Amino acid sequence: MGGVLFLCICFYASIYFGFWGKLPTKEELSSLKQAEATQVLDKDGHLIGKYYIYDRQPITYEDLPQHLIDALVATEDVRFYEHDGVDNTSLLRVFFKTILLRDKSSGGGSTITLQLAKNLFGRKKYQMFSTVINKLKESFIAKRIEDIYSKKEILTLYFNTVPFPDNTYGIESASQKFFNKPTHQLTISEATTLIGTLKANHSYNPRLFPERSQLRRDVVLKQMLKYEYISSNRADQVMNKPIVLDYQYFNHDLGLAPYFRSAVKKELTKILEKHKKPDSSVYDIYNDGLIIHTTLDYKMQSLAEEAMKEHMKTLQKDYETSYGSTAPWKNNKDLIKNSIKNLDIYKKFKEQGFTDTQIEDSLSVKKDIELFEWQGNITKKISSLDSLQHYLKFLNAGMIAIEPSSGAVKAYLGGIDYRYFKFDHVSQSKRQVGSTFKPFVYTTAIENGMKPCSYFSTKEITYTNLNDWTPKNASEEEDPHLNFTLEKALSNSVNTIAVKVLNEIGIPKVIDQVRKLGITDSLSKNPAMALGTDGIKIKELAGAYTSYVNQGKGVKPYYISKIEDKNGNLIASFEPEIMETPAYSDYTRQVLLEMMKSTVDKGTATRLRTVYKLENDIAGKTGTTQDNKDGWFVGITPNLVSVTWVGNDNYNIGFKTTALGQGANTALPIFAKLYQKMNLDPTFDPITKSKFEETSEEVLNDLDCKPEKRDNILKRLFGKKKKKKKFKKEG
Repeated sequence: MGGVLFLCICFYASIYFGFWGKLPTKEELSSLKQAEATQVLDKDGHLIGKYYIYDRQPITYEDLPQHLIDALVATEDVRFYEHDGVDNTSLLRVFFKTILLRDKSSGGGSTITLQLAKNLFGRKKYQMFSTVINKLKESFIAKRIEDIYSKKEILTLYFNTVPFPDNTYGIESASQKFFNKPTHQLTISEATTLIGTLKANHSYNPRLFPERSQLRRDVVLKQMLKYEYISSNRADQVMNKPIVLDYQYFNHDLGLAPYFRSAVKKELTKILEKHKKPDSSVYDIYNDGLIIHTTLDYKMQSLAEEAMKEHMKTLQKDYETSYGSTAPWKNNKDLIKNSIKNLDIYKKFKEQGFTDTQIEDSLSVKKDIELFEWQGNITKKISSLDSLQHYLKFLNAGMIAIEPSSGAVKAYLGGIDYRYFKFDHVSQSKRQVGSTFKPFVYTTAIENGMKPCSYFSTKEITYTNLNDWTPKNASEEEDPHLNFTLEKALSNSVNTIAVKVLNEIGIPKVIDQVRKLGITDSLSKNPAMALGTDGIKIKELAGAYTSYVNQGKGVKPYYISKIEDKNGNLIASFEPEIMETPAYSDYTRQVLLEMMKSTVDKGTATRLRTVYKLENDIAGKTGTTQDNKDGWFVGITPNLVSVTWVGNDNYNIGFKTTALGQGANTALPIFAKLYQKMNLDPTFDPITKSKFEETSEEVLNDLDCKPEKRDNILKRLFGKKKKKKKFKKEG
């Protein structure tokens, strides 16, 4: 018997002196450091996302509601306030029954402090002795923790480190994830639900197993009742109601604004390369618990996502119906073959020396694959080739809404679903902008002295020095003897006149004007630029358009307003980047704004008034590119400028018809639906009820002319032949 006791004492001492792994010292325990998630907040401090390895978001003791603490103590450690970190009776029971009797049902004998020790330092495997060694190590650590920290501090440490379901660490992260609220706002039902999950994270996950979770919640409530932390009536009231979740996805692919969060992360990485910690080490966005304040408006973003999904679901259906059995993603073999060659897996196989036939065989193997569908995702047993064809059919979208006075991004839609379409159409895509480029041509013309009431013929012209290029209008039924003012030409998006205006003022002046507005993307320097054949990023286009309601000054859209460390100390702050001087005169600005008001009231964007019944002060411009590949709409209101794009990611697939593919039908409705929703919420009154400033009498007088006139009788008789001329050389 003495020998057994001696061996137990030696075994105990071996753990204490670190034979099975070094125990943390009191000094080390006094400066505990835990990996903390970086928080991404909207303009009002609302949590919109996180960057983390372990989803942990610390809070203070004052943030813990009393019923949450009571639920924990009643369920996990009723003698918490009496012991010194270890319940000796329970620990001895575990030690002797587990080792001597090999009884796995001996119980845990755990306390809150012991659990904290486990949360902080984890457990290692020691073969058959794992349980007892880990338990004893934790008991030593727990006693040291109790010597250093008060009970309140231990509870705070525990709540900040304890694991909850769905890879969530700490009560604040769990509260935000499962109930979309901070910890201090948790109700008794919500608090006891989360405490109930501590027994088994997965088994009692309220998202996955609501009924089982509710039964466990009720056990916690009964424990609170047993130890007189809650009245019988109150317990019954809570138990008679179901658990109501408001689950938030904070992982990278799900949740609100995933494209925005990805863009912020890229920007943040660049910024932190220039801003180091006080000790000159580099900040870690996954572990250092940074607080990122952004410009995003949580409510507006939510409504924008709703608007996009509502419209795109319907548009996708119309798009597929229009093609019917002739759909290119089903029948165009060259298209499918080229798409296969763009796959990463194809390139990988090629590098390994496989032939196209071998690669096709590999990609033809069927397996269960989850597929995106607007009606709800489905899982099918299909091949990678089938999956490729499935995704070729989808239209995508991009939208950015910014505050024109500063460039602060308020809403950001990089695509239709980040899980399946990672490409960001706001920051990465450069699609032809179509007729949304025309206002820059007209701006240059007015700024260089052209009168708003200048008339141009709508008639087609063949430019002999440009390989007989003949710009055409969208409608082939237009009267060739009509002459439009600049306002009529822009509001009705007349291609022939846009090219004629460009020819008169010259390409170099237009490029110079565009550069002054902040567009840095390369431009083609050919006459087709008047029709928007160049690719420009959505955010650059938006920044340029703000000039029409920002004193002629373009802005650079920005996402991050300031960065703080986990203690709230400022790391960096950012001011709006606005052009120092106006890109053009205020006269020009007012003229163009009036022209784009006409686009909404009388031109290509009238469905904002007729179909969507919007009465807001709105100016705008629609855009449609060649073969209906891209649909655009720029919406301008006094305090918000938005740019929306819709198209297929594969540039070889356009819309079947212009009626379906024009910007007024593809992109405009997203803007319209967003404003319909915003109009119903008084929060957005500063935007939705804002009014354009009064237009000067000079501008109104200069625009006061008949919008169109017909050629005289001689021109009508002798001007039937299509006109040919040379396009003016640059210079």
